Amino acid sequence: MSVETPNMFSDEENILLQTALFKQVSPAEAEELIPHLKRAVFDKGEYIFSEGDTDHRMYLLERGRVKLIRTSADDRVHLLSIHAPGEVLGEIPVFDPHGGPRTASAVAMSHGTRVVWLEHDALFSWLDEHPRVAIDMLQVMANRQRANNERISDLVFMDVPARLAKTLLNLGSRFGEPVEQGLKVPHDLTQEELAQLVGSSRETVNKALMDFSNRGWIARDGRSIIIFQPGMLIRRSRR
Repeated sequence: MSVETPNMFSDEENILLQTALFKQVSPAEAEELIPHLKRAVFDKGEYIFSEGDTDHRMYLLERGRVKLIRTSADDRVHLLSIHAPGEVLGEIPVFDPHGGPRTASAVAMSHGTRVVWLEHDALFSWLDEHPRVAIDMLQVMANRQRANNERISDLVFMDVPARLAKTLLNLGSRFGEPVEQGLKVPHDLTQEELAQLVGSSRETVNKALMDFSNRGWIARDGRSIIIFQPGMLIRRSRR
């Protein structure tokens, strides 16, 4: 990991303006936070923060992808979610009045993953000056809570192929790259991680992937999936 100080940020560069959390903030207001920002660059596999940490930092993903994981008492690892540039990481300890500990670990998925962070005190001092921004933050956090509730509902009411179809569509909308054959989704996940993201066993997910492939909806290409027929995946995700 390498850390940059605030004076290494270019004048025209402010990651805050690129995040949903600060989308209504004016450039002048965002500039007030620049002296309090720190940036760090991580290599693939490095931990940005770890489950159990008690820091009060909020992270903003600037470049790369990050996965959130939890580890059980017997050292089993479970993949919770994947995050893309412009998204917020680790905000719970910042807004929790009782502080940490962190409930998950954040791991860089690619070399050169870059984040910036704010400490709790700097953020809340700024919010005292711009309380209107807190409404935008509540909206973003409410949307995240809605997504979490929807995922729990999917685990209860949807079968594995439906959840897999929905997961592939979600990954495609966030990370997909148009290619001649369709939409290429470079998820960079192991078979076990993809199964964890779907909320099932590797064997069951592989069986569903094989079925989708045999039907001509998708093709597997290493740690990427090419979606040929998104409409069929949408239909399957609603069954």
